[in-house]
Amino acid sequence: MSRTVPVRAAALGGAVAVLLATVTACGSSAEEDRSPEHRSFALRGRTLTIDADDSALEVVAGSQQAGSIRVTQWFTGSVLLGEDPRATWDMRDGNRLVLRVRCRGLFPDCDARHRVEVPHGVTVKVEDENGRVRARGFKDALDIRTRNGSVHVTDTSGPLELHSDNGSVRAEVSSRRVRAGTLNGAVRLRLDAVPDKVGATSENGSVGITLPRAAYRVTTRSDNGPVDVSVPRDDSSPHTVSATTSNGRITVRTTG
Repeated sequence: MSRTVPVRAAALGGAVAVLLATVTACGSSAEEDRSPEHRSFALRGRTLTIDADDSALEVVAGSQQAGSIRVTQWFTGSVLLGEDPRATWDMRDGNRLVLRVRCRGLFPDCDARHRVEVPHGVTVKVEDENGRVRARGFKDALDIRTRNGSVHVTDTSGPLELHSDNGSVRAEVSSRRVRAGTLNGAVRLRLDAVPDKVGATSENGSVGITLPRAAYRVTTRSDNGPVDVSVPRDDSSPHTVSATTSNGRITVRTTG
């Protein structure tokens, strides 16, 4: 005896299959958002902390009037079943910008990107849980820490503290003091001015430092990988460079 599938069950199964195929085939990218939102926040004091999660972040110095910051938000999101996805932004205590993405439900597919424009004269600290961070234009101290994502800083002369738990760290800057590290990824530093102190570390990845021609006091350590130092060395130099990795190559060289 043969059995037939009830029409309603078959239709439901077909609808689910179509939905699954649609979700699988379509991706959501913040780059597709052609109408980003803009918002300005009053900034109290001369320090700003950016607390971000699940967003690609760009931080730009010098393009905003004193006493305020400007945020641009690109966001796309969808879920098959569940609450509507959304990105939120909020300034707390006058100096802590909190950026969050809420994307919960069946087959969530969300993507966010933020650009934060900061006036000169403001010290910035970035605390990012998940997403790449790019920054440029800073003359004041900049501290970037992300748990999962790359870090890239350019056109900057202020002191730098850069760290990623999982991602590469890069900087092309003229800062006099730089400390950069990652647990899993490469570190690449290019200094356009003779620095006072540079430190670069990686637990699992190569370390490369490019410096202007001068004499440096250099210390290196690689537990598993070659070390190549071609800059002039002087153990009494006030310009110190430190490079360490547990697993990877170390290169310290001059520009040109």
